[in-house]
Amino acid sequence: MGAAMVGVLRRAGEPVTVYNRSSSRADEVASSFAAVVADTAGEAASVARTVLVSLADDAAVQSVYSGPDGLVAGLRGNSVVVETSTLSPATVRELAARVEGAGAAMLDAPVSGSVPLVERGELTFMVGGDAEALDRVRPVLDLLGKRVFHLGGHGAGATMKLAVNAALHGLNQALAEALVLAEKAGIDRSAAYEVFASSALAAPFVLYKRPAYERPGDQPAAFTLELVAKDLALAIDLATEVGARTPQLATNRDVVAAALAAGLGEADMSALAVLLRDR
Repeated sequence: MGAAMVGVLRRAGEPVTVYNRSSSRADEVASSFAAVVADTAGEAASVARTVLVSLADDAAVQSVYSGPDGLVAGLRGNSVVVETSTLSPATVRELAARVEGAGAAMLDAPVSGSVPLVERGELTFMVGGDAEALDRVRPVLDLLGKRVFHLGGHGAGATMKLAVNAALHGLNQALAEALVLAEKAGIDRSAAYEVFASSALAAPFVLYKRPAYERPGDQPAAFTLELVAKDLALAIDLATEVGARTPQLATNRDVVAAALAAGLGEADMSALAVLLRDR
């Protein structure tokens, strides 16, 4: 996701400095898109008015923000951190306080959309934080997305992303179950998926996941089951905190846990169908 964002920004003529915890990955992205590489997160932040962050989980984000070479240490007073990772709302609020303590601003702005949507500039941003800070970074967000929703204060974007992913992962499991049901009842896999893609089920997710479902193993993992498990755990924690009843989330968590136990953690989320087919 982050690499795709770099590509979009560079094609639009924006100067971009990249940092990754894996220096080889940063070098690869910078070479592909003629970007500049920073040795530390703090160095990258020090040269930017808009600091985009896209990382796997709360622990990764905390590590990048922290320390003498961390993102917070390098922030300029007029910069805005746009945190696009899927995080706990509590983590977002804690990070926002640290960023504001350094004289900068932060938005939690997770996105809905796949890498192809990034490349077409069609992401949806769900934003929490100050409206004035959002206005400052809108020119950058408008290059990456077609919809920007300002939902409230810090944590609102993270909360909305967990709600979206709760539904998305439920759809993923339902799609896997329905496909395997059709297959085991004698329907050709591609024929069944063609019907899904032509029916009331034809959400954008169903359409862009088609190659992964039809040819498991032939496609690179776009979003791993390990990350699905992380999302479901965050959503269940939030549901517990606010007192929401979410029985489907619990069921989805248990099935994904079985997939991880079967060694599918690094496989694409569509590999739930592989799990169900094998069982």
